[in-house]
Amino acid sequence: MLSAINASSNALVQFLHNTASLVVLGGAGVSTTSGIPEYRDRNGIWKTATPIQFGDFARSAAVRQRYWARSYLGWRRFSKAAPNAAHHALATLEAMGKIDTLITQNVDGLHQVAGSRRVIDLHGDLAQVRCMTCGGAEGRAAFQSRLDAANPEWRAEVFRYKADGDADIAESSCQNFILPGCISCGSSVKPDVVMFGESVPREKVEQSMTAVERADGLLVVGTSLTVFSGFRFVRHASALQKKIVIVNRGVTRGDELAALRLDADVAQILPDAVQAIARQQSGGQSLFSANP
Repeated sequence: MLSAINASSNALVQFLHNTASLVVLGGAGVSTTSGIPEYRDRNGIWKTATPIQFGDFARSAAVRQRYWARSYLGWRRFSKAAPNAAHHALATLEAMGKIDTLITQNVDGLHQVAGSRRVIDLHGDLAQVRCMTCGGAEGRAAFQSRLDAANPEWRAEVFRYKADGDADIAESSCQNFILPGCISCGSSVKPDVVMFGESVPREKVEQSMTAVERADGLLVVGTSLTVFSGFRFVRHASALQKKIVIVNRGVTRGDELAALRLDADVAQILPDAVQAIARQQSGGQSLFSANP
């Protein structure tokens, strides 16, 4: 078993070494080591109840109140997350000229914090909120301050922190939570992300498809590809006969399309692979550190 793992790791190194231009498609598994929980387990099954749907959020003031009460508490922890070794490894690959584009399904902004610059935030950015009427944007930190001011005495116990800044709290706690509106028009605001039930903006899909067409290969890291918004790019790469490599803990929807499949934690295997590539390029001296 160990020799098989080593052989796969070596194959990953060779893929990275031989591919001049990569598109990376990343998901929640990239950020779990940073303390941000995943939606699904290694078999692609929901770990918790299905997240709030956008249609329910848009129609119901009570649903919006519940969402923001939970997010208000979850944001305190979510916003303190720092990049881990996987984020730094991918930033190093980009600095080495290997990555054309990094498409992330995450909304935590940790790739940019780690130093990646050619990033498409496919599902948006949780660090912003946006008005559902006028479209005005506001930084989440500023909105969080307004939530603080509107709820000086409000308290709730967190039972569990969940994916994307969510938190489990008692339903009864949400009823007294006061939700301010848009700073420009007073209407309801939503996180500036693609919520479940929404579509990814067309321009982001087109940018990502073009990047896949331009690149020599596709590296999929930390995602089960259960959601079609990401899986479509694997299908597109396969149709174009691009080499596809998948690194993820557990099964993925794209396994049958991959030339190489590694069941591994990206925060462990990817830094080692990038370090090996850096040594090859520098004649033996590593250019990568997991803790820069």
